Amino acid sequence: MTVSYIRSLTATRRAPRADLHLGGILAFVAGAANAGAFLAVGQYTSHMTGVVSAMADAVVLGHMPLVWLGLGSLLSFLAGAATTAVLVNFARRRDLASAFALPLILESALLLAFGLLGLQMRNLQTVVVPLTVVLLCFTMGLQNAVITKLSGAVIRTTHVTGIVTDLGIELGKLAYWNRSRRDPGFAVLADRERMRVLAALLVAFFGGGVLGAIGFGALGYSATIPLALGLLAIGLVPAIDDLRGR
Repeated sequence: MTVSYIRSLTATRRAPRADLHLGGILAFVAGAANAGAFLAVGQYTSHMTGVVSAMADAVVLGHMPLVWLGLGSLLSFLAGAATTAVLVNFARRRDLASAFALPLILESALLLAFGLLGLQMRNLQTVVVPLTVVLLCFTMGLQNAVITKLSGAVIRTTHVTGIVTDLGIELGKLAYWNRSRRDPGFAVLADRERMRVLAALLVAFFGGGVLGAIGFGALGYSATIPLALGLLAIGLVPAIDDLRGR
């Protein structure tokens, strides 16, 4: 990737192509991290629907430790999204080029922390496992908020349910038969470009999950290092631009 291309991925003035490319990268990272988290601690960390459902089950069954873990996961995801909002607005108020890059730099650091925590898993499992879950939920909230803000809530990378729902809506429009063509303004038409974007995000998440599971099985927790370094490379370019500007 060239420096100009990397710079375009997190630019404050955006093009649809940049949204798609960064969305695909982040969906891949989310899929890989989600798969790695499941193999590491037996829990998916990117979707809060499952977390809240598990909390409800745990309440009924009286498994209070799982309730507190679920609540911690939910609050961590929420805090991650809020942190992105703080970082982005902080940078925007100062007219920084790194408005969307700062959360990615933080995410790369957290993924490295996930790898380091994994090294202590055998020694302090009762402490490290909940901490790992909370850390990854925070990371996923951070990331999902980044792409949501920069795309104007058009793209999300950790919420596959929303991706599939939107894709299904567009497929329904595509299959709809417009009997009358007298008034084109009332025709039901699918947004084919949006369909391509949604399909690309779905494939990227799935591909990330497959490679993440393979990488975790082969390399263990160090499989997160390439993901972290990739995000760091994307985030550092605009951050360095800001430092040079000052």
